[in-house]
Amino acid sequence: MSDAFAQAFKDEARELLADLEEALLEMEDNPADLGLVGKVFRTMHTIKGSGAMFGFEDIASFTHNVETVYDLVRNGELSVSKELVNLSLAARDRILAMLEASESGLPADAGRNDEVIKGFRALVPAAKEAAKSGAPDAPEPEAAAPAQVVTYRIRFKPEPGIFASGVNPLSLLRELQDLGPCHVVANTCDMQPLDALDPELCYLFWDVILSTSAGRDAIDDVFIFVVDSCELSITVIDDGSSDEAGGGYKKLGEILMERGDLTQQQMDELLGKQKKFGELALEAGLVNAATITSALMEQQRVKEIRQERQVQSQGQEAASSIRVSADKLDLLVNLVGELVTVQARLSLVAQELKRHGELVSVAEEVERLTNDLRDNALDIRMLPIGATFSKFKRLVRDLSAELGKEIELTTEGAETELDKTVIEKLNDPLVHIIRNSIDHGVETPEERLAKGKSRSGNIHLAAVHSGDSVLITIRDDGAGLNVDAIRAKALERKIIPQGAELSDREIWQLIFAPGFSTASKVTSVSGRGVGMDVVKQAIEGLRGSIDVKSEPGRGTCITLKIPLTLAIIESLLVQIGKDRFVMPLAMVDECILLTEKEIEQGHGRDLLLVREKLVPYVPLRKMFRIEGKAPAIQQVVICQLEGKRVGLVVDWVIGEHQTVIKSLGRMYQQVEGMSGATILGDGSVALILDIPAIFNAAEGKP
Repeated sequence: MSDAFAQAFKDEARELLADLEEALLEMEDNPADLGLVGKVFRTMHTIKGSGAMFGFEDIASFTHNVETVYDLVRNGELSVSKELVNLSLAARDRILAMLEASESGLPADAGRNDEVIKGFRALVPAAKEAAKSGAPDAPEPEAAAPAQVVTYRIRFKPEPGIFASGVNPLSLLRELQDLGPCHVVANTCDMQPLDALDPELCYLFWDVILSTSAGRDAIDDVFIFVVDSCELSITVIDDGSSDEAGGGYKKLGEILMERGDLTQQQMDELLGKQKKFGELALEAGLVNAATITSALMEQQRVKEIRQERQVQSQGQEAASSIRVSADKLDLLVNLVGELVTVQARLSLVAQELKRHGELVSVAEEVERLTNDLRDNALDIRMLPIGATFSKFKRLVRDLSAELGKEIELTTEGAETELDKTVIEKLNDPLVHIIRNSIDHGVETPEERLAKGKSRSGNIHLAAVHSGDSVLITIRDDGAGLNVDAIRAKALERKIIPQGAELSDREIWQLIFAPGFSTASKVTSVSGRGVGMDVVKQAIEGLRGSIDVKSEPGRGTCITLKIPLTLAIIESLLVQIGKDRFVMPLAMVDECILLTEKEIEQGHGRDLLLVREKLVPYVPLRKMFRIEGKAPAIQQVVICQLEGKRVGLVVDWVIGEHQTVIKSLGRMYQQVEGMSGATILGDGSVALILDIPAIFNAAEGKP
């Protein structure tokens, strides 16, 4: 079997397992929803069938046991229970473990697999016993309205070399037959003479007319692992909205044209003759007998369906898509970044040679096209954050049960999009924050009832766009942060000096200090002082910021401000002496002038009065030890950092700039205050300032 096809199965299976986990958690909250039960069953069925097809026999055998139990649930012989959901989640984890074992070469834990299977088998006798006695374990859910039967035309044309990947097309056709009445016609028009046949190639393709109430998703699931190695067309030909009988369906010629088997010109030529259309097309050699048989079968089948019933729903075709590896997307964005740099160079040259009007015009057109290409390339890498949010439902469910708490996770803004690289790097920080909210924030049911709260706590995850950034909030309705306890622990660990006067906001920020923890004992969840400092480092590594707000007895809200993408950012270009630097524009509030008189009024302290409020600033010329005399009037770039306004003093502010981020070499990665570099239009290099690191260094923080 080809490694490429095996990898395709693994990738698709992981996506199915993510959807399965989400469906199981929803099913736990809505046990009477037969639609969710059907979704779980179909997912298991797809993994089982495709696993067997691609040689993953251990996964197919394991999943078969789970599928058997869910077949009983679908038929009303077994009810959805917490035990069933727990076993199903464990089964999902075991399937994922088997996938990972196939990559690492290490065997999966067969004993754990057997335990899960034994648990499922224990449910089957109980279901059979209940069926014999006629006394169900739980009230049966209300019968759902019968699903609408929709008729589809399916053309399945596999690539000639599909056998080499271990796929048997007949097994796919058998799965279609399980969905409902199915009429199949094999098309042999590509068949070769016997002496030219290659037994390892597939020369057939199939036309199928399928009537099913399972929906389009169930059909897509059948072909999910071969969609990239075949031509597949799925069209609704009768959605039940017409009760027209007899000759109400399309004529034979119309069907052949719609399928692409005949052109309009060919049909017009045939219509001028007197014989039946099918006979004329066959005699003219335009189509073969199998094609005519297939079209006639479709025509007859739809007529029969419309004679049988009158229905009211309509199916829809899913939008077409293509799977592209992340590496290819990364390469595309890198090339676009190089193009942006070259375009800036071209614009600069065009401005210097203004007398050549045509060159300026070409440069402007290239700039417009480059901007469009940049926006589209970055948009391709954008993914909704909802997939990450859904992972945390399982985390909250399992951890709250371990700690004896009742906590519900709610989400908002799941459709908010972020660069895939940013989403991947956000996972660990969000896990740390949510675990802390569960362990330290939300109280036990007894404590909540004693405080007059509801028995069950809540953690709310929300995401919303804010300019070129995304704001992610994690809010709980727990006890809130204990300012006195945080201060005492900070004094004990000598994080702050004795007698330090700090605002509540400054005390809240202490939870991000390395080694800080208020837990009285070390547990499997917390207490080692590792976590929130890692969160802050990770967020600042994404050029983001983190803010904390808390109210005693009401809960805590942590807000992360994250840039949309890490590849190309809007920035502010500044100059100090002959050197130029770049600041992320998302952190910049405003720019103001700084005169020598205002510096003298500070009496040696780096403070500036801005609209009746003191703003501390850092003279970058002094920090970077840049030689030369500063201009008489410098400029201060005011930035937002951890809820405070702080300034960076530069010689000149040049203006906004499209910055293509380049990582620093290994020798320069530890340089304090720099997070990367970019190439300017004139070919020179400008360093990207790490604003949080600069202020930490100025304050003497590690």
